[in-house]
Amino acid sequence: MTTDLAQVAKQRDIQYFLISFVDLFGTLRAKLVPVRAIQDMQREGAGFAGFAAWLDMTPADPDMFGVPDPDSLIQLPWKPEVGWLAADLLMNGKEVEASPRIVLKRQLAKAETAGYRMMTGVECEYFLVNQEGTAISDPADIQSKPCYDQQALMRRYPVVKEICDCMLELEWGPYQNDHEDANGQFEMNWDYSDALKTADRHAFFKFMVKTIAEKHGIRATFMPKPFANLTGNGCHTHVSLWDETGGENLFLENNDKLGLSELAYRFLGGIMHNATALCSFFNPTVNSYKRIDAPRTLSGASWSPSSVTYTGNNRTHMIRVPDAGRFELRLMDGSTNPYLSQAGILAAGLDGIENQRDPGEPLHIDMYAEGHKVESAKKLPATLLDALRLLEESQVLRSRMGDEFIDSYIKLKMQDWRQYTAHLSDWERKNTLDC
Repeated sequence: MTTDLAQVAKQRDIQYFLISFVDLFGTLRAKLVPVRAIQDMQREGAGFAGFAAWLDMTPADPDMFGVPDPDSLIQLPWKPEVGWLAADLLMNGKEVEASPRIVLKRQLAKAETAGYRMMTGVECEYFLVNQEGTAISDPADIQSKPCYDQQALMRRYPVVKEICDCMLELEWGPYQNDHEDANGQFEMNWDYSDALKTADRHAFFKFMVKTIAEKHGIRATFMPKPFANLTGNGCHTHVSLWDETGGENLFLENNDKLGLSELAYRFLGGIMHNATALCSFFNPTVNSYKRIDAPRTLSGASWSPSSVTYTGNNRTHMIRVPDAGRFELRLMDGSTNPYLSQAGILAAGLDGIENQRDPGEPLHIDMYAEGHKVESAKKLPATLLDALRLLEESQVLRSRMGDEFIDSYIKLKMQDWRQYTAHLSDWERKNTLDC
């Protein structure tokens, strides 16, 4: 039975709803709808012009409609008269092929058909910076190894507490907050859940963090590498596959050295087989590639991968197995699209299962110190252009995610790349003015 949003609004004293969707660039779009109109919106959807967002449409295309998912409802803890809803995009009564949430839901449907349910958790790193974004917001945060710095964490206690209090109120199960490896950088962790719920919460979390930071007169950024000398923002994602009821972890095998089942290794093999093309979704901006394979930072390590390898509990690899029954994919950065990130993982993992892809043996070395010795490991792409070309050629991701979506994504991201290459930088002037 479908939840009646008008009735929920009466019960919770909600006066407005934000009907939201995430476009291909990960930007959150919304319309603010008064309660009096929510019944019509729940049935028909809120109207949007697709060309006005980062979607592959023209001004001549008809309206698309964001139909809210009642199960996604989040009442804003800091403004409880407003309820947030994730929406699925329709045009002419059909699903919009390049809608990120639709792309994820289709992968989840394929997994469900096979009897699988993907559970994930994300670790969203962010910087608190000045309003101009030119420096971190705390001038006293200057340690060369600031990770877990109690003084720096507590100087930002009002911001961190308000965000965590919101997650507690929303019953997300937050369990730790810390100052991360870079000056001015923080991470907040909450319980894992099914992939769609995690993606919805990930999208909302970024909105929430930015909003609360603004309330405190500063700015939050999830930009992959906002400062050249500091560790970048990752979005490490923990993955496990369960039976369709969510009762049994199908990745768990206690007799295995890493605690992974044969199914988990096949899934892992699919991720590794498709990793370089997946960078288009996991690392979707020009700036992303300043984090991957970055030089040593002020703290002594970049904490980001440079090649396609996996290991046990070792943070120098692209994939880490920190505990039995799950793995951590360390490739994603803060700019990853919450829905395409999850969809890419599942598409590649299902490919691994169906095609019996072998990830090979784990490597138990320090990749930062000895990675150059592993000649067999594939290198991650060096630029967004490289990643997009790999995606364009990927028959696996095309067959699993659809040509229309892949072509639309590449088209818009190539426009982004060309705009970047047309930009004249200070580095170019400094190094080529006298050539």
